[in-house]
Amino acid sequence: MLAFALQKTATDNRAEFSPEAINTVKRDFYVDDCLKSVGSEHGVISLVKELTSLLSKGGFRLTKWLSNSRKVIESIPESERAKSVKDLDFDQTLIERPLGVKWHVASDTFRFSIVVKDRPPTRRGILSIVSSVYDPLGFVAPFVLQAKILLQDLCRKNFGWDDQIPEKELMRWTSWLEELPKLEQFSLERCLKQSDCAGIVSCQLHHFSDASEVAYGAVSYLRLVDSQGNIRCSFLMGKSRLAPLKPLTIPRMELSAAVLSTRLDAMMRQELDIAIHNSFFWTDSTCVLRYLANDDRRHKIFVAN
Repeated sequence: MLAFALQKTATDNRAEFSPEAINTVKRDFYVDDCLKSVGSEHGVISLVKELTSLLSKGGFRLTKWLSNSRKVIESIPESERAKSVKDLDFDQTLIERPLGVKWHVASDTFRFSIVVKDRPPTRRGILSIVSSVYDPLGFVAPFVLQAKILLQDLCRKNFGWDDQIPEKELMRWTSWLEELPKLEQFSLERCLKQSDCAGIVSCQLHHFSDASEVAYGAVSYLRLVDSQGNIRCSFLMGKSRLAPLKPLTIPRMELSAAVLSTRLDAMMRQELDIAIHNSFFWTDSTCVLRYLANDDRRHKIFVAN
């Protein structure tokens, strides 16, 4: 109902406000949170005023505003700011959680905050700790995947949820657990395009896929080239998947990874507000390439699908 009411408010008042404000309500609200990146401070200040006025017509009051720009925050009444910046103290440790992702405001980077809870080394305890690493964009998917593989191994060996795990698996788990706090040293820039970037002449998506006997995955990057020939590559998203308990051949695993990369491409093209000129898909599997190039013979059902 909330989403419908927001959309209805934007639709009913679209003649009175700019297309950017209307599109922001339609595309950039997630339940009751609005996440928006704007290229200039003046643009943000203007958009804040428009959004506040627009949504007030539907009975909505926008509060808890937060920006990595002091000028933007100063333009917002103190009562409407997020508590963390009401006094304009942009502390180096200021961290917010838009949609659960850790955003380090001062450096404008995404980071992790790790709190290792005391859990027994059982399937239930391992799952609890692994699930606590919130990583929706797959920043550290290769690291988390190692723990998921361990969980699958325990499942395959028919260990109960509260059974003590063998010494070999316990060593794997202990080693992973010791590395877990180091994720707090990891950071990734939020901004995909630098503010001083000249006009974009080329915008490409590059997707890499790979597989093994135990898992497969794909990762997507954005490659921008400006009018001065400067190139910037940014990480967008990564996905990893465990192999099914019923074993698949390596060619089929590689094919599944390639399919995953095409799904990431479809998602990126839908969500990014940038005109994508080309998409490139990279795989080191000659089997996948030959499957794709083969138009002459019918494939088995799995491959055909």
